[in-house]
Amino acid sequence: MRTGEPLPAAGNPLPAVGEVLASLATGLWHWSTATGLVTVDAEAARLLGLPAEETVLTEAQTRARLHPVDWNEITGVVQLAVAEGTLAEVRIRVMDDRGRVVRVVRSRSKPSFDPVKKAYELIGTIQEVTEPSPGTPAARSAVTGDWRRSREAFLLDAGRALAEARSTEEVLRVAAGLSMPGFSPDGLAVFGVEGDRLTIIGHHGQRPGDDGPFSYMSLDTDYPAAEVVRSGRAVYLSSPEQYRERYPLTWPLAQQFGRRSWAFLPLTVAGRTMGAWMAAFTYPVAFTPDERSVLTTVARMLAQALTRAGVAETQRELTDGLQRSMLPTLGPEIPGMTLTARYIPTGGGLQVGGDWYDMIPLPRGRFALVIGDVQGHDVRAAGLMGQLRIALRAYASEGHRPDAVLSRASRFFHDITHSDDELSDLRFATCLYIEVDPATGVLEAARAGHMDPTIRMVDGTVMVRATAGGLPLGIDPDSDYPTTRLLLDTGEALMLCTDGLLETGGHDLDSGWRRIRKIMEEHQGDLEGLADALVQGVHGPSSHHTTGKLTDRREDDIAVLLLCRPGPGGGLDAVPARPATRRTMLTIAQAEPERIAEARQHLRELLHDWTSEDQRDSAVLLVSEMLTNVLVHTDADALLVAEVGNGSGGRRLRVEVTDTSDDLPHKRRPGEMASSGRGLVLIELLADAWGVAPRGEGKSIWFEIREAVHESVREPVREPVRESVRESVRESG
Repeated sequence: MRTGEPLPAAGNPLPAVGEVLASLATGLWHWSTATGLVTVDAEAARLLGLPAEETVLTEAQTRARLHPVDWNEITGVVQLAVAEGTLAEVRIRVMDDRGRVVRVVRSRSKPSFDPVKKAYELIGTIQEVTEPSPGTPAARSAVTGDWRRSREAFLLDAGRALAEARSTEEVLRVAAGLSMPGFSPDGLAVFGVEGDRLTIIGHHGQRPGDDGPFSYMSLDTDYPAAEVVRSGRAVYLSSPEQYRERYPLTWPLAQQFGRRSWAFLPLTVAGRTMGAWMAAFTYPVAFTPDERSVLTTVARMLAQALTRAGVAETQRELTDGLQRSMLPTLGPEIPGMTLTARYIPTGGGLQVGGDWYDMIPLPRGRFALVIGDVQGHDVRAAGLMGQLRIALRAYASEGHRPDAVLSRASRFFHDITHSDDELSDLRFATCLYIEVDPATGVLEAARAGHMDPTIRMVDGTVMVRATAGGLPLGIDPDSDYPTTRLLLDTGEALMLCTDGLLETGGHDLDSGWRRIRKIMEEHQGDLEGLADALVQGVHGPSSHHTTGKLTDRREDDIAVLLLCRPGPGGGLDAVPARPATRRTMLTIAQAEPERIAEARQHLRELLHDWTSEDQRDSAVLLVSEMLTNVLVHTDADALLVAEVGNGSGGRRLRVEVTDTSDDLPHKRRPGEMASSGRGLVLIELLADAWGVAPRGEGKSIWFEIREAVHESVREPVREPVRESVRESVRESG
């Protein structure tokens, strides 16, 4: 081959060249960053610790055979060679499967760069070299030419690894694996300080128990690490003679390890020496200025990493203590009821926040479920949450009704957040308080700015139960909190949660609710399984039972409470292939016309999986008309009962509105300018069947709609009404 000609491709070497390279124990390789593949011939494969045959490797497979520091150096050398138009030469340590260096090879290559593909193409040779003994002049001269690049690559890799370590154990493990350019210690020890004593935080390269004589050593002891802590200056000992001469009293302790050189460096953070780091070598090290620079930089990074890890561990301990002290146990078993809960803290700061839940025993076998969220994810929020939880327990134990409990809690929360100007930051809290009667399944709910409860019916249908509510706690000390009565039937499950369960992973309340509804409707199993499914569906397999482990990182706190009245099988019934019957009830009082909007939303929830959107709009419009007629034309309250069931021709919706007035409705013929009188006309046009039924006291008016299997099949006479129905529904909310 003529000088300057490129080497042949690794897969097709010239016969003569291949024979020459094989006789010189030199391998040939080809690397294309565009394809991410490295092709090696038989000799190159042998040098990499692989079977001696031509092989194609991925970049990841190649990197696994090389020392990580050397891999980082290769990238820098290649870029420099391309920029200068020279050969790229680098010394590489080949590792075995256990992470040990088995040989050192020298690689030479001619790299080229394709600006279109933005990729490198390299063809080169690889040959084993004899590594000089560590610490000898030959070893230092071998790395002198590439010292700067090796040092920068090492420090970059070490800094990244130490920055990612999240515990003291991880920091020590990273420190033990550091391989410094040209001189690597085989023994490490990290010393801390407790009062006037040295402590051993961790060590590597010594047998278990060898650290005994050095543990709790007085800082006045004639020992290098103690002197480093006292003075804040590093101590370098290049030979056993230097050690024995400077520290004769403690030399016998160090002599048994058979080391030849030692470096003791201060671990300093913010000008304070928090400990010392020892790096010991089995060969003589002169500790040149370059070597001291590397050791000093590593000591600084190690001190910062240990400080971060210590703070993180302290925060985790504080978090554990706070959550265990503030989160309740669910108490004894409740006859006829099954109850479970989950709590997941936020991943930010101290991993504590303002979300909480509680179960409060009440007289006569009743109990209260409470769930809430204090604004913020910090210690202040956690402290306020603890105070509010205690206050709610006190008010409930006094025998107050749900509305009175929240009214008193709002005044209390307002007082504690406005009593101190320094601490006042206009915090508020949302809360949902439900008093439960296990014997009847009656739920009496009062809500303060929190999300409505959710009920999973026996047939698997999941609905949000609209409840009356007031302002969040602490905003207005005189706010009222009306009570809503609900019923939990046998086999149904009640879910209370904070908004963290919904608003995660880029979801808002609407899309997050659709995700949670799908999980609840598809779940088949008991209540514990449903709780786990909800948590895992949002955040993966990590979950936190009240006494379990805290999870790692979350966007927001999550609190979930699940209550079930077990069915015949002793738990949640399995979801049938097609829901059998679903039913909902709602009372609208004369003084609560605003609850007609809740009734419309109630019906939409009931029909959330209805095939025809037009029919859903029609049903919502007719319910609005029927309820409005009761409130306008009578002095009675209105009772809404809506039921979806299966029939011979598919599903059927039946809606019935009952009042105590004896006045029967009649169909009128309103003029063009009339503002009323069209209710029965709309029912006749949009419903498949309807009627009026007199009761003993009062009457009920009902209508039925059969689900259209294909929305495109519509009766022609009804089509002109469709657009006006949609417009009416949009205008009415």
